[in-house]
Amino acid sequence: MSLQTHLTQLARKHEALEREIHNATVRPSANDLRIAELKRRKLHLKDEMNRLRTDTDALH
Repeated sequence: MSLQTHLTQLARKHEALEREIHNATVRPSANDLRIAELKRRKLHLKDEMNRLRTDTDALH
């Protein structure tokens, strides 16, 4: 799998988590622990994407 393909997949997962977080927060019975876990996963994906981009930029 190419780096660009991997970054694209990570970005899609990041967007899906964003939607899931939004949907979870608008529910009256929002589970704060679930929302916190989703936010941690989203941040992890963002950090991974930034790391890969930084590593790629360093190669060029």
